[in-house]
Amino acid sequence: MKEKIEEVLKQAKQFKIASKEDVEQFRLKFLTRKSDINELFARLKEVPTEEKRNVGQLLNQLRSDLEKIFDDAKLKFDANEEDFNYDLSLPSFNFSTTGIHPLSVVKTELISIFLKMGFDVSEGPEIEDDWHNFSALNFPENHPARDMQDTFFIENEISLRTHTSSVQVRVMENKMPPIRTISPGRVYRNEAISSRSNCFFHQIEGLYIDEKVSFADLKQTLFLFVQEFFGEGTRVRFRPSYFPFTEPSAEMDIYLGTESDADKRLTKGTGWLEILGCGMVDTAVLKNCGIDSDKYSGFAFGMGVERIAMFKYGVKDLRTFFENDTRFLEQFYAV
Repeated sequence: MKEKIEEVLKQAKQFKIASKEDVEQFRLKFLTRKSDINELFARLKEVPTEEKRNVGQLLNQLRSDLEKIFDDAKLKFDANEEDFNYDLSLPSFNFSTTGIHPLSVVKTELISIFLKMGFDVSEGPEIEDDWHNFSALNFPENHPARDMQDTFFIENEISLRTHTSSVQVRVMENKMPPIRTISPGRVYRNEAISSRSNCFFHQIEGLYIDEKVSFADLKQTLFLFVQEFFGEGTRVRFRPSYFPFTEPSAEMDIYLGTESDADKRLTKGTGWLEILGCGMVDTAVLKNCGIDSDKYSGFAFGMGVERIAMFKYGVKDLRTFFENDTRFLEQFYAV
């Protein structure tokens, strides 16, 4: 497998690109669904378990190298085009502008809070392999999330990521503790579109790994986050839950009360609203990523940006965030 990876990279570097047509031929040969690299990803499941992580990293690096060659060549020939048929004497268009999108406002505020706590920001690809999206995170082979009902599979074991936990796996594979990072980004799940769910949405997940990290550290971190975002005195509670990649696991609620009809409907009469899931990183996940679980421990948490934005702005239908209706967006002009 490693020899084949090196052979594909050698062919790509020797490929002569002298025109825009050559750029397209490069893409067709190396970056399409029928290319050698996709065949190699399909054969990843045949690699012995002890070699799968290393081979997977080599494949991801190969894909990055091929994409860089293509992007650099495309940029070069696009810049050389001299097709400027513009009449500069024509009057300009008047474009109406709105404010910053409410999801961007909320995401920026959430990131800012965790940056103050010492977290950094990590990003990763939206198209993922099975290892980073499921296997490394302790998802059993028969887990429902692997089914077509929940995941958008592209081909074989390649799919759109279902959570930004895949970014955390990449961080743990390439960086030794201490690790303190958040992973914002868009994720995809094959769910019915309604006022409370969509087939894509935005998450911010956090990860902290170091020596002697405890559940008390997790609770204090999230408590400080809630006080900063929702206001001083906001009550919180933790309820036991289950996630394959954390043990023990919990969900955190904030108390809204039951004084108004809106709060009663939003909390189903309990006064409590769930805003995120969290827990201690499972030792199996640490081992999968090459981290000594006897020396290090850590916690993780994840929240949906849309859910928090709906609460912050009183939006009742999640779909309005994505319909690009200027009448809706203009309400946030002053944000």
